[in-house]
Amino acid sequence: MLLPLAGLLVGVLLGLVLNVQVGVELSRYSAVAILAALDSVLGAVRAELDGVYNNRIFISGFVTNAIVAVILTFIGDRLSLDLYLVALITFGLRIFNNVALIRRHFI
Repeated sequence: MLLPLAGLLVGVLLGLVLNVQVGVELSRYSAVAILAALDSVLGAVRAELDGVYNNRIFISGFVTNAIVAVILTFIGDRLSLDLYLVALITFGLRIFNNVALIRRHFI
């Protein structure tokens, strides 16, 4: 459980220290990538609390989620459709679901 949380903390701190600026043209890609990462981290925390955490599953899910979200956003841009919203809604629902399960574990 500590590895995903440590990675999230390091990423946030690096982003703040380096003062990363994302251009408007890449903001959709950044949004889906951040949500994909947050979904993976919260899924890893939930899996650890359930006693089924596997580092290979976490890493592969992290990378796969990010790639699928970016590809979906790219295809949407080429077709002039807002397909990135599909990824945002899906990851948003999964994040809320994982947070609810984590909360229930502690209650």
